Amino acid sequence: MSLNRRKFIQLSSVSIAGLPLTRITKNAAWYNLNGDKALPADDLYTAFKDPINTSKPFVRWWWNGNRIVKEELLRELDMLKGLGIGGVEINSIRFPETADPLNYKEYEWLSDGWLDMLDFTLKAAKERGMICDIIVGSGWPFGGEFLTKDEQTQIMALGTKDISGPQTLQISREELLKIVDPPISSKSTKNFKELSVLRLAPTNLESIDKVINLDTQIGQDMITVNVPEGNHVLYFLVKITGFMAVMFGAPGASGPVLNHYNKDAVQKYLNKMSDAITPKIGLMGNKFRSVFTDSLELEGANWCDDMLEQFEKRRKYPLNAYLPFILFKTGRLGRALDEKYGAIPGDQLRDTLDRVRYDFEITKMELFQERFLDTFLNWCKTNGVKSRVQAYGREYHPSDSSMQIDIPECETWLRTHIGQELKDFDYKQGRAYSEVNKFVSSGARLAGKKVVSCEEITNTEVVFNATLEKIKQTGDQSNLSGVTHSILHGFNYSPADAPFPGWIRYGTFFNERNPWWPYLKQWVGYKGRLSAVFQNGTLVSDVAVMHPLPDLWSKYAAQWDPFPERALPEYVHNIWEAIHQNGSGCDYVSESILQKATFPKGKLAYGPRQYKVLLIVEAETIHPDTAQAIKRFADAGGQIIFIGKYPYKAPGYNNHVVLDKQVNDIIKGIKSKNVVMHPAPTPSGKIIDWYKSIQERFGIKPYMKTDNPQASVSQVYYKFDNADAFFISNYSNNKRFEFNAEFDVAPNKTAWLWDAETGERYLYPTAGKKNRLKITLGPAETKLIVFDHNSHGKVYSPVDFSKKAVLTVTSPWSLTLNHVNGSKQTQKLDRLVDFKEDINLVAFAGNAVYENSFEVNNVGGISYLNLGKVEGVSEVTLNGKNLGNHWYGDHVYPVKDVIKQGNNILVIKLTTTLGNYMYSLKDNKDSMKWIRGKKQPLYSMGILGPVELG
Repeated sequence: MSLNRRKFIQLSSVSIAGLPLTRITKNAAWYNLNGDKALPADDLYTAFKDPINTSKPFVRWWWNGNRIVKEELLRELDMLKGLGIGGVEINSIRFPETADPLNYKEYEWLSDGWLDMLDFTLKAAKERGMICDIIVGSGWPFGGEFLTKDEQTQIMALGTKDISGPQTLQISREELLKIVDPPISSKSTKNFKELSVLRLAPTNLESIDKVINLDTQIGQDMITVNVPEGNHVLYFLVKITGFMAVMFGAPGASGPVLNHYNKDAVQKYLNKMSDAITPKIGLMGNKFRSVFTDSLELEGANWCDDMLEQFEKRRKYPLNAYLPFILFKTGRLGRALDEKYGAIPGDQLRDTLDRVRYDFEITKMELFQERFLDTFLNWCKTNGVKSRVQAYGREYHPSDSSMQIDIPECETWLRTHIGQELKDFDYKQGRAYSEVNKFVSSGARLAGKKVVSCEEITNTEVVFNATLEKIKQTGDQSNLSGVTHSILHGFNYSPADAPFPGWIRYGTFFNERNPWWPYLKQWVGYKGRLSAVFQNGTLVSDVAVMHPLPDLWSKYAAQWDPFPERALPEYVHNIWEAIHQNGSGCDYVSESILQKATFPKGKLAYGPRQYKVLLIVEAETIHPDTAQAIKRFADAGGQIIFIGKYPYKAPGYNNHVVLDKQVNDIIKGIKSKNVVMHPAPTPSGKIIDWYKSIQERFGIKPYMKTDNPQASVSQVYYKFDNADAFFISNYSNNKRFEFNAEFDVAPNKTAWLWDAETGERYLYPTAGKKNRLKITLGPAETKLIVFDHNSHGKVYSPVDFSKKAVLTVTSPWSLTLNHVNGSKQTQKLDRLVDFKEDINLVAFAGNAVYENSFEVNNVGGISYLNLGKVEGVSEVTLNGKNLGNHWYGDHVYPVKDVIKQGNNILVIKLTTTLGNYMYSLKDNKDSMKWIRGKKQPLYSMGILGPVELG
C-alpha cells in the first residue's frame, strides 16, 4: 500500500480506538548514542508506528576516494536523516574510475586528515541522533600497501600437463610457474611464486602408490621427468604469496590482501586501525555501534606457512601425498573450473581423495576461525564495539560462524528477474535473497540474536533502472529469509557540484538526482516499521533442516557463499521456501548444533529454539556423534525424516573404516515409526507440492494453513508475549492472489492489519472464525497481520475494484515533460504509449504530467480510479484534490468523495527511472559502464492504461 492508501479504506468507528498492545522487552542489543534507552518502555505498536534508529535502514556510505569535505558530510547526513535513515556505515573506498574528482583533496585511510574528518562525522551524526558503523580497512577483503610479504594472502594453486611416454621430458621451473596463473578478478601488481609440489601420475590412477614424487627437483632451474610408457599427468603446485589486491581499496588501504590464516598479521592489522582511531575519538565502542568485515572474497586463498604441520596435527595423518589431487584449478573468486584436467582416479581412490579433501576444508575453516574470526571478535571486545561480519567466502561456516557474531550479516540482491516466477531446482531465478541468508538467520536465532543484518538492494545489473517496486520486492524477500535490519547498498558520497550523475562506485543510485528520490522515504519508513516488529519478536520455526554439507565439501570443496557454484542436492536451497510457502517455519541446523542439542519431550532443543521435526536432506555422510544425537532424538520420540537416502559413512580419512561402521550401525538401529525416509522431489513435480505431501503424511500442522498454497506467496511468523505477527508477501509483480488462511493462534485473539507504510492499524474482517481470514494480495503486495487481545478500533474495508469499469478516460492527453536535464516541453498524446516505443519519449527521465478531463453523468456507481498498467511512480490529483501516490503494485485510487457530476479534471504525475535517459548518453562514462557495458535494455515507462473508473 502507498503512503495514502489508507484513504482507500472505508473506516467505521467501533467503540473507542484500539487499546495499547502487548508490552515489549527492552532491546539490549544497542544503546542510543545520546544516552537514552534504545527502546522506550512502551508497547509493540508504539515501536512499530515510530521506529527507533536501530530499526530504521542504514546506508553503506561510500567515501569515494576519501575526497571528503565537512560541508558536504553535513549536507549528506541531513539528507539521509530527512529520508528516515537511522545510521551510516562509514566505508572508505577507491574513487570511481568514471568520476571527475574536481580537485577535491584525497585523504589516506588513517591519516591525520582522514581522522579529523572521521571525528567530525561522528560528532555530527551524534547531534542528529544517527548511528555509525565503520568498515575494517577499505574495500574487500581488507589489506594494504604496508603489509610485509609474510602478512600477505597465499594460495596453493594447481597446474597440470598431459604427457605421453616413454620419453624424457625437460621443462624449466619458470615455465611451470608461468603456466599456473589463476584468473584472479583483483590481481596484485606484485606477487611471489614458489614451486612447491611436483608429481607424475598415470592418467588412470588407481592408487597413490603409482604416483612418482619429483619434489627433489623443485629447486632446480631445469626439471627432468622420466615418463614411463603410457599416458601421464604432471602435477605441479605453485604457492603464490600476495596474489590478490584489495578490491577498490581507498588510498592507504589498497594493495595486497591480508593473509586471514596468519593470526599475528590479523592482530597487527586490526591494531593499526584502533591505535590510530582511539587516540582521536576515544574508545571506539563509545562512538561506533559496530565494526564491519565486508565480503570475504578471498579468491581461493587456502594456505599459510604452517598448513602442512597444522593439518597433520589436527587430522592425524600427513597431507603431502594427497595434496595435488584434492585441489581444483580455480577461476575467478576461487571457483573450481569445470574443464577436464588431471588424472582419473579409480572408485576407491576417489573415495579416499574426497575424504582427504573434506579434512583439508575443515582444517582451513578451523584455522580461519582461530586466526581470523576469534582475533577479530576479541579485538572488537577490547575496543568496546560490536562485531558485524558478512557471511561470504569458503572459509566461513555459513551458520556456525554467524552464531558468534554480535550482528551477523547476509546479502540480498536486486536482479532483473525479481518478481518473475520462482523456478524449482534453481536457487537463483526470481530470488533476491542469496543462498546464505537462511544459514545466517538460522545461526542468529540459534544463538538468541534478534538483529539479523543484511547488505540489501545490492545492484550491479539494473543500475539506474531500479524501480521502487523492485526495491520493495527485494527488501520483502530479505524479510522472508529472516532478515530484521537493512544496510542499503549503498549511498555514494557525491558533492552537489559533481557533474551528472555524480560520483558512483556502486549501487541502486540512492541519490537526490534520481527522479524517484522524493518517494523513497515511503519505502524507508515501511522497512523501518517492519524491522521494529521483527527485531522485538521471536521468529517461530518448528522444522529443522540439515544440509549434507560434508558431502558437498568432500566432493566439490567448500563453496563460495552466498552464491555457491554447486547445490547438493540440486534442490536443497528450495526446501526452506516450500516450508514457508506451506505456512510453516524452519531453521537450518548443523552437525555441531545436533551434537549439542537436547531432546525434551520429543523436541529438538538448542538455546532458545525448539523443533518438532528434523529433515535430513540426502545426507550420505555424517559424523558418528551426529548419528548418536539423531538416535537420542529418535529415542525421545522426535520425528526424523530422511530425504532420499540414509547416511552410511563418516566424513574424513583417518580411521574411516571404523567410523563408517559406527555411523551405519547407529542409523540402522534407529529406524522406527518416527524415523522414516521420504522420497526426494523430482524435477517433474513442484517442490511446494512435495513438501505439502510431507505435511500431510506426518501431520505437521502449519502456523498458517491456506486452501491453495502458491509458490509466489510466502510468510514468516513472529511471536510476542501476548501477540502473534504474520508477514505475508506476494513475490510476483504481475499476479494477484486471493485465498483463505487459518492461523494457529489462541482462539480469543483478534486479527489486525498493521499498515507498515502508514503506521496505522485496522481490525481485519474474519471469515467465519476469529483466526480465519480472507487474504487478498495484489502484485508485490505484503500484509502484516497481528493477532492480539484488543478488539476495538477502525475496520479494514478495502474498496473492491474488481467490478467492471463504467468509464474509460480516453485520449487525447496533454503531456508535460519535466526532464532531469532541466528542459521542459508539452505535447499532445493521441493515445497512451510506452515511452520506450516513442522516439520523442524514449530518452526521457524525470516527471511526466498527464492531464485530461472527462464527463460523468452518474457518480453513484464510481468509487475508484484505476490507472491500469503503470511503469513508474504515479501521483494523482482529481478536481484539485491530491489523492496520494502509488510506487508499486496496483495503481488504484479512491475517488468516491472527489468525483463529481459533469466535468472532471484529472492530473497524473508519472515519475520515471534514469535508465533510458542514461542509455542515450553515449559519451557518459557511467552510462558506458553500467548501462551499455552491462547491456541493459531500454525499459518500459509511462502510464500504459487503460485509465478507468468503476
